[in-house]
Amino acid sequence: MSSERPPVAVVIGMDNATGLQSARILSARGVPVIGITKDPDHYCCRTRACERILVTDTSSDELVHTLQALGPSLGQKAVLVPCTDLSVLVVSRNRQRLAPHYHVMLSDPDVVEMLVDKVRFYTWAAEQSLPIPRTFFLKSRRDAERATERLEYPCMLKPPIRTPTWAANSKEKVYKITSADDLLRVYDQVSGWVEMLMVQDWVEGSDETLYSCNCYFDRDSEPLVSFIARKIRQWPPATGTACISVECRNDEVLEESMRLFRSVGYRGLGYLEMKQDSRTGKHYIIEPNIGRPTGRSAISEAGGVELLYTMYCDAVGLPLPTNREQTYRGVKWIAVRRDLQSSFWYWRRGELTAREWWRSIRGRKAYALFSWRDPLPFWADLARCAGILGRARGPESGSEPVEASHSAT
Repeated sequence: MSSERPPVAVVIGMDNATGLQSARILSARGVPVIGITKDPDHYCCRTRACERILVTDTSSDELVHTLQALGPSLGQKAVLVPCTDLSVLVVSRNRQRLAPHYHVMLSDPDVVEMLVDKVRFYTWAAEQSLPIPRTFFLKSRRDAERATERLEYPCMLKPPIRTPTWAANSKEKVYKITSADDLLRVYDQVSGWVEMLMVQDWVEGSDETLYSCNCYFDRDSEPLVSFIARKIRQWPPATGTACISVECRNDEVLEESMRLFRSVGYRGLGYLEMKQDSRTGKHYIIEPNIGRPTGRSAISEAGGVELLYTMYCDAVGLPLPTNREQTYRGVKWIAVRRDLQSSFWYWRRGELTAREWWRSIRGRKAYALFSWRDPLPFWADLARCAGILGRARGPESGSEPVEASHSAT
């Protein structure tokens, strides 16, 4: 390329660990990174991986105005790296306005909308006979009441997409429902936060039966890189968000991921999570995440597979990195604080010994927050949590966490 300075990567969503990891990965490859955040006080924004961090609403048209103002100053087209579903949608819906200054590595708009919108995705998946849990959509309390007559318990209740209103009212991405009365109670509690809810059959199995495929597809919908991993533990316990995962081989998950994404002519970063039913051995699609890195994308880097940098090189026309094939080294990804919380919870219940915990964390690892070269986000998070604990009063401070879903990225 004619310019000595590589094109900038603009990481949208520096107020979460996914944005932080993405900025670190690209910066370590010599890519100049500009971050964008909605919350400049977030601990992830304490990173040194970004040349600068701009502040704007990353889930509204304000993001587009910020990007349009930034673009002319960059000298050459930059690569957009949205790190949340809502920022993916904003970028996709405004790609023509952003095209003069940015590489937008996304599928056609209708494909993006279908895969992000869980209602449309699960409807399409059922039509395609893809392996999904039985799903009901709830637009009213009457829909919820009818669903109670057909559901088996436990089941799971979640929004098709986590809106800002949902996030402001609940830390849970989904709720595990144990009975018909429980479903109606939770529905009444959360239905005002979104226009629609969805409820699905529960797929039986431990945390270790949850598998993920991170991948990247080029303009011709050819997979340039893929990486399979499974969870070890989650926080909140039993179900929720991964706090430690390990790379593994699961050809069924890989083949199902390739089949799904190729069938829609997919382009860009993709992620598919599947759960193996412990009763039948069948794998079920839990959810896709598209157009963005995920919390566990970084495990591929520790395993020698350059997922995110492949996307960058493909976008700007650089030679692709040679390390794009998974070699199954057994590397792990860990969110240290959350895994300590989860491990302690399991230990108190007699479900995890000190020796089992040590075996689970041994080996080569990628970290969600911790970094010797970029330590401030990790310590800022610990200081934040210490402050919260110090202010905690009353019985709530000792309560057990609410169980969430099959999974979350």
